[in-house]
Amino acid sequence: MKHRIAHIVLLLMTACNLAAQTTVSGTVTDGKETLAGANVFIIGTIDGCLTDSLGRFSFTTSTTGEVTLSASFIGFEDFKLTADAAHLTNLHIQMKERATSIDEVVVTASTFSFGKSDNFKTMDALDVVMAGNSCGDIVAALQTLPGTQMVGENGKLYVRGGESDECQTFVNGMHVLVPYSTNTENSAVRGRFSPFLFKGINFSLGGYGGEYGQALSSVLPMETTDAATSDKFGVSASLVDWNIGGTKAFRNSSLSFNAALTSMGIFNRLFSERLRVGDGTSGMRFDFSRPYRKLSGEAQFKKEFKGSGVLKSYVGYDLTSVGQRIDGRNLSLKEHNIYANATYKTSIGRGYTLFAGIANSSVVSNIDDAQTAGDHYHNFRNEIHLKTELRKVCSDVLKLSAGAEDYLRHSTLRYDDYHYQLNYNILAAHIDAQWRIIPRLFLNMSARAESLTLRGRLEGARFLLMPRATLSYIPSKQLQFSLVAGRYSQTAADDYLAMSHKTLCQSTADHATFSMQWKSQTTLLRIEPYLKKYHHLPLYTSPRGGWEGVGYGTSRGLDIFLEDHSLLKNLSTTLSYSFNDSRRLYLDYTEEQMPDYCSRHNLRLTAKYGIGKVIVGLSESYASGRHFPNGTTPHYNSVDMNLTWLLSPKVIVYTSLNNIFGRTNIFRFDANGTPVTASRDRFLYIGIFVSLKNSKAYDISNF
Repeated sequence: MKHRIAHIVLLLMTACNLAAQTTVSGTVTDGKETLAGANVFIIGTIDGCLTDSLGRFSFTTSTTGEVTLSASFIGFEDFKLTADAAHLTNLHIQMKERATSIDEVVVTASTFSFGKSDNFKTMDALDVVMAGNSCGDIVAALQTLPGTQMVGENGKLYVRGGESDECQTFVNGMHVLVPYSTNTENSAVRGRFSPFLFKGINFSLGGYGGEYGQALSSVLPMETTDAATSDKFGVSASLVDWNIGGTKAFRNSSLSFNAALTSMGIFNRLFSERLRVGDGTSGMRFDFSRPYRKLSGEAQFKKEFKGSGVLKSYVGYDLTSVGQRIDGRNLSLKEHNIYANATYKTSIGRGYTLFAGIANSSVVSNIDDAQTAGDHYHNFRNEIHLKTELRKVCSDVLKLSAGAEDYLRHSTLRYDDYHYQLNYNILAAHIDAQWRIIPRLFLNMSARAESLTLRGRLEGARFLLMPRATLSYIPSKQLQFSLVAGRYSQTAADDYLAMSHKTLCQSTADHATFSMQWKSQTTLLRIEPYLKKYHHLPLYTSPRGGWEGVGYGTSRGLDIFLEDHSLLKNLSTTLSYSFNDSRRLYLDYTEEQMPDYCSRHNLRLTAKYGIGKVIVGLSESYASGRHFPNGTTPHYNSVDMNLTWLLSPKVIVYTSLNNIFGRTNIFRFDANGTPVTASRDRFLYIGIFVSLKNSKAYDISNF
């Protein structure tokens, strides 16, 4: 009898429970297609499920009365429906795609970024310098990208038909007056900064926002690493340079130093230079009476404050010297280059971020026998850069920034009986607005105003207003289209400014670029046609008229960049092609013509393959001939190779050989029609990097 009663009670409880359960069912779509894997559940309970491959869901709940049903899916706004549980059957849920927050937008038009930067990441700094022809130099690594010109006689960056001075470098947002080391004429220079100094390198080929000025063609902003969390110390050595550096980490700060000596003395003894031919001095070498030497030192202090404030300071000094017997004179060059900056960035509440910085650049150059035996050239240049900026994230659709800056410049030059002294400043202000118009359409509008004031000649002042805009359509995470337009300015070089008796106005350039980028997990393709128009370039009109800002020019072309990681495991390849048609009437040109630093076609191919602890890099560089009044050079071609061997977690061996086939590339023709070539066809570099206190050898000397 007891067993029968128990069975009856159990059946009654089960019946009551089943009666209290309600089935929730339906389908989830985006309005066009069903969404598989969407999470559908009743808020405040554990009742729910994921949609199947057809977007369908069905589950039971014991909750009665009014409930709130929620559906969520990555990339879409959460869906919520409040109703009686009994009515949640055969639902048709249509989810709306979530609009990207303005802080999540990455516009990549005309910009290549490396490392942990704020923009699109293609490769880190270590990958960049392992390109076959870079030899660890940022500038040489960037020359593997489209839009750059191969100008082997000086090695500087020439971008989209612009001169090297039209590309400006910024460290932590602060301007660097002279970012290159110095060298004798027709010898390639290197960038002053190590790539491992920076966590982010953003190379903009044009169309940059209002924050950056005094650059007609391109900007190279670089952000230094954050405060270190562990101590580092190490050394490196090669045939041409020796290095020691380290970092001491504290609780919320770090102090770093680096010292390096570069000398070509040993290398010149081991590998002879080319004989000079064709100019009446056949059989004579490019003799160095004093080999190229550079002594450099760097120091950094970084501190993170409570409340998200970050202080960064940097100071670097280079002393470069070289002596060379050439054309019957004993050229002697010595240059001091010091750069220092300090920046502070902090959040001040309510979405506001404040940035303030100061930088000082000083360069002193002394050259004996610069042009003729017995002459002396002295040049001192100084720049103080002051900058402040306020940024505000107003909402998910709007971000604003506004700032002001001042460039205070001084230049003194003495060359025998000729001399000048310049003092001037460039005061600027900018405002930027990033606006999400609709979920997939973004507009970045900015305006920059500049005023050039030449002290002692106020009539030389000129006010410029430069609008800039970028319209971007991002239909998916893989595809992006952008249209960029804007005006940019730059003050003439000090020599031209002085020779014009301080009457030259600022040169301007109008940029227009269309950009298409497609990116998958293994492939990146970018295609960019562009047009630039130059106005008010310095032009020597006549002995009577002198230098005037009446020059002009155009530069148009097409850049293609392809990066792929799908051909073989551990293999990455890149292809960069640039077509450029540039014409100018400026400097001492008597008619509009293609500048002699321009090549119409530039092609670079690179490959990097990892085999265990060894990475092999190979690159091919091609450039069509350059036009000079006394001839057109043959095409440039160089095949370069490098090998990186991780000997142990604390030791890296790096070696590279440039121009492995020994082709004699003619860079240009001098005034006598003599071909100008490199002093040697091949360059071999072997270096070893040893960490004495850290697990990453490449950190040792560059903190």
